[in-house]
Amino acid sequence: MAMPQNSTRENGFCFTQTRDFSHPSPHPGDSSRTFSAARRQDACGTPVSNGIASSGVPSPSDSCAEPLCSTTPGEEETRFEEGIKYVSADGEELACGWGGFTPGCLQLCNTSKGVLFFLCVASFLQGMTVNGFINTVITSIERRFDLRSYQSGLIASSYDIAACVCLTFVSYFGGNGHKPRWLGWGVLVMGLGSLLFALPHFTTGQYEARSAADVGVCGGNQSLPCSQAASSLSSYRFVFMLGQFLHGMGATPLYTLGVTYLDENVKTNYSPVYIAVFYTAAILGPAAGYLVGGMFLNIYTEIGREIGISPENTLWVGAWWIGFLGAGAASLLISIPILGYPQRLPGSQRYIVMRVSEAHQIKDGSHKKASDPNFGKTVKDLPRSVLLLLKNPTFIFLCLAGATEATLIAGMSTFGPKFLESQFSLSASEAATFFGYLVVPAGGGGTFLGGFLVNKFKLRCSGIIKLCLLCTVSSLLAILIFFIHCPNMPMAGVTQMYDGSALPGGHLNLTAACNAKCGCLQETYSPVCGSDDIMYYSPCHAGCKKVSENLRNGKKVYHECSCVNRTLLPGPGDAEAGKCTSSCAKRPLLLCFMFVVILFTFLSSIPALTATLRCVSDRQRSFALGIQWIVVRTLGGIPGPIAFGSMIDKSCLLWQDQCGEQGSCYVYQNSAMSRYTLIAGLVYKVLGTTFFVVACLLYKPPPPESAPGSSDASENGHSDLQEHKPSLPAEEDM
Repeated sequence: MAMPQNSTRENGFCFTQTRDFSHPSPHPGDSSRTFSAARRQDACGTPVSNGIASSGVPSPSDSCAEPLCSTTPGEEETRFEEGIKYVSADGEELACGWGGFTPGCLQLCNTSKGVLFFLCVASFLQGMTVNGFINTVITSIERRFDLRSYQSGLIASSYDIAACVCLTFVSYFGGNGHKPRWLGWGVLVMGLGSLLFALPHFTTGQYEARSAADVGVCGGNQSLPCSQAASSLSSYRFVFMLGQFLHGMGATPLYTLGVTYLDENVKTNYSPVYIAVFYTAAILGPAAGYLVGGMFLNIYTEIGREIGISPENTLWVGAWWIGFLGAGAASLLISIPILGYPQRLPGSQRYIVMRVSEAHQIKDGSHKKASDPNFGKTVKDLPRSVLLLLKNPTFIFLCLAGATEATLIAGMSTFGPKFLESQFSLSASEAATFFGYLVVPAGGGGTFLGGFLVNKFKLRCSGIIKLCLLCTVSSLLAILIFFIHCPNMPMAGVTQMYDGSALPGGHLNLTAACNAKCGCLQETYSPVCGSDDIMYYSPCHAGCKKVSENLRNGKKVYHECSCVNRTLLPGPGDAEAGKCTSSCAKRPLLLCFMFVVILFTFLSSIPALTATLRCVSDRQRSFALGIQWIVVRTLGGIPGPIAFGSMIDKSCLLWQDQCGEQGSCYVYQNSAMSRYTLIAGLVYKVLGTTFFVVACLLYKPPPPESAPGSSDASENGHSDLQEHKPSLPAEEDM
């Protein structure tokens, strides 16, 4: 077919001659289906409007020789042909701005790359806040507000609970509405949630850390009366839950409408790359949250106040609230440009007309109902939309596979730092920083690599599911590393008796002959590391009588500790404030395989998302993502942190004692923690593998000739467009 020359622009295209792309119509009696496009420009060549798809009644005055757009100012021509056509979009504003304020400088950002940038910033802030800061400060919040692990798990799950409540409404109506406005208001609500999450710091009294220096050493141990020590700080968990609820409400449009907005406004085979970049930003957000949050935890929560303990002390509470203030303010700012974007980007209609359907074919043909242009615009179509998705077994099993992955991701991201803290005897800030170093290359790299592989090999839906299956099996094998663990650092009275023998029946026994006369109280937990490399509950429990300060590192050093044996010389030894340093030889192996598990888990995320978008009809994409997120969060995101928190509580050796009330956990049993992690990992990875296998086996692609348009039609993916389906020259510019 002869292809006349044309003039293309970034925001659209205008043909100087008739462009007629035809192929046989699937409808009996039709000789052809015509795809044509129109673009009006003023005398200066400035785009006046963009074409939209429409259909009309054949007119006798139509002529194939007439131009599709006129360059004469003020002249407007609309051609009606049988089939799908572009007509001028009168009344549709495609400029970037707020109301009537649409300055020209803003139009530079009115492109797919501009949208991608602002959505990446929003997803980065969401990931940094929800999956970074919150997971980093879990230990500090538990300590500051006297929370248990299952309560902090409930705080983490409040985000997913809110998302489940809002997803159906947002994805159904937002999918057929003005997506950027839904996205902008969502980011604004998310910012308000961050500010609310930091509020308890400013409404509570100052944190009083009762260090060993405050209460004295052996013979001088003092404690606050129970009436003063006991508090109702745990009630603040409801404020944290409300903040997380707002986070969940605000982020709901981001990963449903944001994904489909990108997918609708870029070329089909570029879509996985754009979505991969978007999700990579969402993965780098938590990594930044772990690193920055870890630095904030080295600052005492009461800024400007001097304290006699160091960050290594288990009573230390860092400035957990600073990150939420910054992220909240940034979210409020970034919502402004997102609110200014048009309902669709200029020039995006050409990608929609060339898209080929890969939707799963339902036996009764009910999937064709979703092709109706009026389908999904009213509440009456909601039950039918849900029914169409429930009839799609590939979609259902992709949702279930996503739920199994989400359970592990949610559980490990919430309690991963705590796992490292216990296994390697680290402080909370050190554990958060370590975990950040794992997530940055593994999570971010795996997310981007997944989208790159789909684009590189031009994978179709069935091939994408097979890639997900390969990644899941690889991570399943790597998770077997949790068969090994680092041993607990020996702690007198907790993991062993003071003389080194095993505890009878596993019960705590913090009193021995060496500290019987010290009058030590269990309310004062301030671990010290003796010169014999054994930890003690407090300087008092170690029988220490004098205290000084190490000028080299600023830590307190305790002398004449009757329970600490000197290595060479007889007599009482010394002890230093803080935990003993772990010298676990298995640390490199554990970290290496944890890296592999995270890498392959996130490597399958973008391919699985792309497969979900392709196995449903175009008009159901936003709603399908919403339903998928409901399933993923209901079965994975919500129970994940709660289940992992309960399991970790079961591996606790030493609970905080507040005048007879059980508080947070001080010491965990490493072997039990690894065992529970292994069991959970194996169960969910096996389920995920099974679901991907079933999704692949049940997928029924449409026959090649059934889909109008032309892109990505060959299974081997050697070309974007089939030879018998010509493409627009504008594609060559991408």
